[in-house]
Amino acid sequence: MASVVALNAHPDDETILEGGTLAKLAAAGHRVILVVATDGMVRTEPRPRLRLEELEAAAAQLGVREVRWLGYADSGHGAELYPDPAGRVRLVRAGVEEPAEALAGILREVNADLLIGYDAAGGYGHRDHLAVHAIGHRAAELTGVRLVEATAPREVAVRLFGLAARLRLVDEADLRRAHTWFTPSSGITHRIDVRAHLAEKQRALAAHRTELAKPGAAARLQRLIVRVPARLLAPLFGTEYFVEPGVSGRSDRLL
Repeated sequence: MASVVALNAHPDDETILEGGTLAKLAAAGHRVILVVATDGMVRTEPRPRLRLEELEAAAAQLGVREVRWLGYADSGHGAELYPDPAGRVRLVRAGVEEPAEALAGILREVNADLLIGYDAAGGYGHRDHLAVHAIGHRAAELTGVRLVEATAPREVAVRLFGLAARLRLVDEADLRRAHTWFTPSSGITHRIDVRAHLAEKQRALAAHRTELAKPGAAARLQRLIVRVPARLLAPLFGTEYFVEPGVSGRSDRLL
């Protein structure tokens, strides 16, 4: 059995991007270690570890029992990057080397066979996602661990956001931005069938109550995904996608 480390930027990213794959790997008996770079908190909250607790609950729904936090705070959106009231370091202020060294330490500790990171676009371009892309690459360089990057076909993202725009779940600006997100289909190297694990993915997403309760298009879309019968999600969410840098072939397995 292999040891797989999945690096993500914020709690809930692990479910959205690769939750079915993590559940599939765990069900097959592989050791899966979920590492989150930030605690998902932009501001100090009454319960500072709330989103990390939700992450642990989501991971349990996916069959993942090991969760680590690199210790950074969410860098948020917008032009300004405010100091954190609790004194945590925003991930983008940490640079690449320090978090990459911390991740490399975990990779060595668990004798990792595979590291899952993020694609070059940072998925939908959040600055913490772009940081995770760079951190994953550097940690792989430091350790020699094989790296694959979670992504999605750009064409599917555009189609999904086109539908969401017609349903007034997102606005036209979101749809325009989707044309720069993720990876063109031609660049994807791994397509993983996760239809058998969509219900686990839904339950894991439901565990992220803080995110689901937020206003805005992303939360509305996630609430819809949680409620829809799993079988109806298969056409859009039954496959998860990865890019392996330097590889041009195609595969339906990561291991």
